Amino acid sequence: MKKKLLYGLFFGALMLGFYFMLTALIPGFGQRKVNPISEVKPFRFTNQDGIAVTNEDVKGKVYVAEYFFTTCPGICPMMNNNMRLVYDRFKENPDFLILSHTCQPEVDSPAVLRHYADSMKVDTKRWVFLTGRKDSLYNMARLSYSIDDPANNLQNFQDDFMHTQFWALVDREGKVRKIYDGLKKAEVKELISDAEKFLKK
Repeated sequence: MKKKLLYGLFFGALMLGFYFMLTALIPGFGQRKVNPISEVKPFRFTNQDGIAVTNEDVKGKVYVAEYFFTTCPGICPMMNNNMRLVYDRFKENPDFLILSHTCQPEVDSPAVLRHYADSMKVDTKRWVFLTGRKDSLYNMARLSYSIDDPANNLQNFQDDFMHTQFWALVDREGKVRKIYDGLKKAEVKELISDAEKFLKK
């Protein structure tokens, strides 16, 4: 009986050692793989300085995408107060960005977004505010970032209005890895932790 126990312990230790050796030698071995939610499609929007921003400009970066509008009296100020926690954590990292898209491009011109960014006192090389065509903005939220239901698309975009508190975390390859509720501090902390992992890859 003692012999069997010793053999069991020996082989258990051997297997454990083998597993740790593989973990050390093979990057990513033993890590749980999470499939991307979606992939970011090509885009072209205009930032707070009137300069075009495309998917090529964010290539190789980790970023978080959100939607808001400057005159929002409700959830947007709370969301962007929480987004500041993300900004403060990564503002010195050139490989991380925040892309804040307007839900109300007919109001939020580049000049209005610049005024809003100035009021936030943030570096717009790190936290970028975007406007553009309403249909393009909404399609990005629904079909690329997966933070609003595509079924909400209306035939007439003039009648459409989107208001979502969800954020998308995008990896260096332009894949949406996870969606977070921007109103929940616990999920904001989770995003920061996840972003740190993707920045190391």
